Amino acid sequence: MIDGVKIKNLKVIPDERGWLMEILRCDDDIYQEFGQVYLTTAYPGVVKAWHLHKKQTDNFTCVHGMMKVALYDSREDSPTYGEINEFFIGDRNPMLISVPPLVYHGFKSVGDETAFFVSVPTLAFNYDEPDEYRLDPDTDEIPYDWILDENKKHG
Repeated sequence: MIDGVKIKNLKVIPDERGWLMEILRCDDDIYQEFGQVYLTTAYPGVVKAWHLHKKQTDNFTCVHGMMKVALYDSREDSPTYGEINEFFIGDRNPMLISVPPLVYHGFKSVGDETAFFVSVPTLAFNYDEPDEYRLDPDTDEIPYDWILDENKKHG
């Protein structure tokens, strides 16, 4: 596991009305602080990668569909510098992933339906000075192959 990355297996609590799944609680070991909550989606086979933050920690899960999540440790002073982690999260494997600053991350919707991704970063998005740094999904700087579909928009 990349140094500083944490995961939390999520528990689904069903009853005759439906189900509930707690994602992040303020009394979780994984919790740091609250910035905002947002939802994003990815169409089947689409990759949203790579990006990192210098200040914030990202906490995210896939609440509908399935996603392949990849992380790359770009921190030269880290004991796991250059390592890659890969997770499959979503309906079939509910999990929260906490990604520390300076670790690149991205995801790909796998399967034949749109995947819904919920993120709870530690900082609110700053429109004037975004804490977001991007690389193309097929960059040579990260030794990872997303197996991009050339007929789809990625990034």
